[in-house]
Amino acid sequence: MTLPLRVAIAGLGTVGSGLLELIAANAEPIAARCGRPIVVCAISARDRHKDRGVPHGGIAWYDDAETMAQQAQCDVVVELIGGVDGIARRVVDAAIARGKHVVTANKALLAHSGVALAHAAEARGVVLAYEAAVAGGIPIIKLLREGLAANRAQRVYGILNGTCNFILTNMRRTGRPFGEVLAEAQKLGYAEADPSFDVDGIDAAHKLAILAAVAFGTEVDFAGIHVEGIRDVGALDIQFAGELGYRIKLLGLARMTEQGLEQRVHPCMVPLETPIAHVEDVFNAVVVEGDFVGRVVSEGRGAGAGPTASAVAADLMDIARGRLAMTFAVPAKKLTRTPAAPMDRHRGAYYIRLMVRDRPGVIADVTAALRDEQVSLESMLQRGRSPDEMVPVVLTTHDTEEAAMRRALSRIEALDAVLEPPRLIRIEAL
Repeated sequence: MTLPLRVAIAGLGTVGSGLLELIAANAEPIAARCGRPIVVCAISARDRHKDRGVPHGGIAWYDDAETMAQQAQCDVVVELIGGVDGIARRVVDAAIARGKHVVTANKALLAHSGVALAHAAEARGVVLAYEAAVAGGIPIIKLLREGLAANRAQRVYGILNGTCNFILTNMRRTGRPFGEVLAEAQKLGYAEADPSFDVDGIDAAHKLAILAAVAFGTEVDFAGIHVEGIRDVGALDIQFAGELGYRIKLLGLARMTEQGLEQRVHPCMVPLETPIAHVEDVFNAVVVEGDFVGRVVSEGRGAGAGPTASAVAADLMDIARGRLAMTFAVPAKKLTRTPAAPMDRHRGAYYIRLMVRDRPGVIADVTAALRDEQVSLESMLQRGRSPDEMVPVVLTTHDTEEAAMRRALSRIEALDAVLEPPRLIRIEAL
């Protein structure tokens, strides 16, 4: 009889409990597709008495996850604790050191320490797998590493955070401000009590760092990502985006340029005719552009017990089959150290919203600041006709350099008639 793949799970939160349920519910098709069963032989969590809605009697329990990684008689350790350092890192290090494969959903750990862990895993001849770390149930790592392996990636971008996508979708549908929709997302469980990692773009940046490494064969460079969140996106901006033929999405984008690897996370104006503009609510989407395949669009749920457990199980099944993929698609020693492209050198079109006093000469002063920095206007929308009222003025530009745009905005913000800091959103030609 073929021996089972023995799995130890560190962390029994939403995803860990979901994984236990999935392995039990789908044991038969999993075994048939792998040629061997997958069994959970050990688990570890902080509270062994907590009701997690899934039975785990008969499975060895460890109060300390690091001890489990060191001592459990298993082939694979699944790390579902989370965090850059601390117990999550110790569990992964302990498993690799003892020649055990690792499957993780920990994007922060990989974004900060992925290269070092890849070197360690390859030196010990074990797999470090992480399909669940990026875009939940979308098999984007497998797509990049296997399905599109013969292509040179030209660009990778996507909606990588479901919380932000839910907030922006519902701001558009209801016209409510950011704070109100964020509170709703927290009530529904889509956003944490402290939503900073999501709404400030950090979560999406962790995922983008991983995607870029796999797509371009570079060392993971989280520090090289330009990151902005969605806190400053107003209901007015979403309204104007619709009038101009766009929707606002928080995107992560990566491409190789003459200046180096460009990695950006920020709100974008996305043309309505593009597929990604219609990805709504908590869904994620990732687009890969390859030199031979062209554009490939993948969409699905980016979080939650079911989709994330599905991605973890897919990695376990690959290991059970003996398919031992390299961490970032090429040997760790072959990953290139590529400089980060300076954000100031980015070229693109821009949406600018100003809140100004409605009086003669204001537009002339604004356009003079743009002219002096060689920024060319494409369109302008102006509201209001009452003297000295605060009214919105919206400008869109042709492609220009980020540094020039920033200099022009500094001059515009200093004008007496400009009453709020200008709002800038980049327009993406997708």
